[in-house]
Amino acid sequence: MNSTRGAAAARGRWGWPWAVLLMLFAVARAPAADQAIPYPPPLQRDVDFWVRVYTRIDTNSGYLHDQYNLAVIYDTLHFAPDSSPRARQRIVNRARDHYIAELRRIAAGGPLSPEDEHIKALWGAEATPERLLEATEDIRFQLGQSNRFKDGLIRSGAWQKDIARALRDEGLPPELAALPLVESSYNPRAYSKVGAAGLWQFMPSTGRRFMRIDRAVDDRMDPFAATEAAAQLLAYNHRILGTWPLALTAYNHGVAGMRRAVETLGTTNIVTIVRNYRSRTFGFASRNFYVSFLAALKIDRDPQKYFGAIVPLQEERYREVRMPAYVGVGPLERTLDIDPEALRDLNPALRPAVWRGRLPVPRGYELRLPIDGPTLTTAMLARRLGSQELLASAAASRRAEGRAARLAAARGQLVAAVMKPGRAGSAAPVVASAGPAYYSRVALATSSVAATSTPAMAPSASIAASAARAASVSEGDSLPLTGGNFGLGNRRLLDFDGIGGAGPAAGGGQDSMLMSSQAAGDQSAAGDDEGEQPVSAAEADAESPSLGPTDAAEGSSQNADPTDYSVARNGTIRVASAETLGHYAEWLGIRASDLRRINHMRFHTPVIVGHRIRLDFRRVPAEEFEARRREYHQALEASYFASHRIVGTEQYVAQRGDSLWTLTQRYSDLPLWLLRQYNPDTDFTDLRPGTQLVVPRIEDVSPGGDD
Repeated sequence: MNSTRGAAAARGRWGWPWAVLLMLFAVARAPAADQAIPYPPPLQRDVDFWVRVYTRIDTNSGYLHDQYNLAVIYDTLHFAPDSSPRARQRIVNRARDHYIAELRRIAAGGPLSPEDEHIKALWGAEATPERLLEATEDIRFQLGQSNRFKDGLIRSGAWQKDIARALRDEGLPPELAALPLVESSYNPRAYSKVGAAGLWQFMPSTGRRFMRIDRAVDDRMDPFAATEAAAQLLAYNHRILGTWPLALTAYNHGVAGMRRAVETLGTTNIVTIVRNYRSRTFGFASRNFYVSFLAALKIDRDPQKYFGAIVPLQEERYREVRMPAYVGVGPLERTLDIDPEALRDLNPALRPAVWRGRLPVPRGYELRLPIDGPTLTTAMLARRLGSQELLASAAASRRAEGRAARLAAARGQLVAAVMKPGRAGSAAPVVASAGPAYYSRVALATSSVAATSTPAMAPSASIAASAARAASVSEGDSLPLTGGNFGLGNRRLLDFDGIGGAGPAAGGGQDSMLMSSQAAGDQSAAGDDEGEQPVSAAEADAESPSLGPTDAAEGSSQNADPTDYSVARNGTIRVASAETLGHYAEWLGIRASDLRRINHMRFHTPVIVGHRIRLDFRRVPAEEFEARRREYHQALEASYFASHRIVGTEQYVAQRGDSLWTLTQRYSDLPLWLLRQYNPDTDFTDLRPGTQLVVPRIEDVSPGGDD
């Protein structure tokens, strides 16, 4: 943040708390590596709890404890190694009922048994009748992790050097290498039932920002590719939030959620936030994510103290060769004369469909081969595969790419379409040039997204219809165009980006909601009501391989979008990029004119990104509106990241004469909503010389881009 922007913030332009403004100053003031990982003394009791979980009890044991005061551990429960989850759960339930009765008896007063005295002593000065009655609602079970944690320490040796290099390249603290101990116990094959995968437990939506994830390849399962992506995500979190406690908590709770916590409490102090912040989704997992990381880091620094001698695995080494064409795994194994299991172990990113022969190894894929084998170039591999087989593979490659290119072209036309005024869904499209095409109010083609997405990420039929309708303009609303490509000024370009103007006509409900953990961030309905905790290692793996706590609800992990899509208590929202008055009307089931009336807006008056607008929830409740709004942005992102990938960032300092339009010309393949995500506190309608911007560098990964 430069002095000009700082002065604007000091004037309280947006009415934010002073602590938030100080946080934003801190973000720009110091690079990520300049700040060490802080260890706040008030969190010591919480760190001690997780050290005990990670080192003293294994997955056949667990603690019954208070979820807010982690110094209060009522009992240690032990299970038979071969006992079923149901039998274990009965033991947990009986113990919980017992201690609820004990707490109630102590709160009621009267003679205390030795056990009662012990429980009361656990609470110390807090042992008032009121507090003890509250505690009956907060008894929680935590499964032990010592065996899994020790295994993680051993496995970590295979990737330590690569992780250290990736963190160093991004200018990040080396201590972050302990994070996979919390996330996956350094298990590269970890895959949770909610869809988080790999060493760093990426969800698909966030993973697609930085990695290849499609029907043939899932780079989340590749420890090396996932490490590069995690370093980018952690650097992004720190740039947005300014401190490592907040950035690491955002790895679990989402950037938008942590920004809202800071704004709500007026502080960036992690102790204040974990002790006092309350929201539907800031549950046990989010409150404890940073302290569980500190516990893992403490153990990782001195593993012998807790586990005795640890012999880490040797560093994984291999050779690579770029695939010259689409080739089935069978012919590839025969050509290379390599053990199938060895090839599979070296290439964990290839999906099961490839290993079963249903899909070929993609052209351009960097295939890993044993380090003690011959060094192969792409040309040498092509000759080994043989001319006939290679020609057949190349023909299949061209056919596959042709189909994908046609789908991509169809999607591009939808993205670039600028519709003439008329009723929603009935206007004729005007195709813009390839430059600012992604800045239209919709960037979605369901066939292209579905072709490259897992089923869980495919847009619902309702949001696809909404996106298609969003390409049209309601009668009488301002028309979003592409600025200079049509001889228009910046005001029209603001309309084109969704900053101004209204979109589709109202009407048409959306029956189903696309649920994506990272896209929804911490804004899904869940939180402290986590349900039953895992009581066995298998159950813990199914819910999440994370050694640390995890919120069971979707929407609590890694959200990289810093935008707050929630409705404020006064019934207003802050306008986000790529939104129009027509969108709000459609999601609310009312007319755009109704929204103009309650906001005292004249006809053609634009909505401005960052400004607040009042909504009408008579037909649609606020929670449903939020879900529709998030679903729209999820579809927008899914479409873009189906063919683009973030490969790094660069700094740009605004010059005299720079504007929103000049940025679209300089970074023609970058949608403004993504630029805003990397610069969420920049006022792009008033871009002043000297303003520092972080610009993501984009790689086109559409068909043909891997030549």
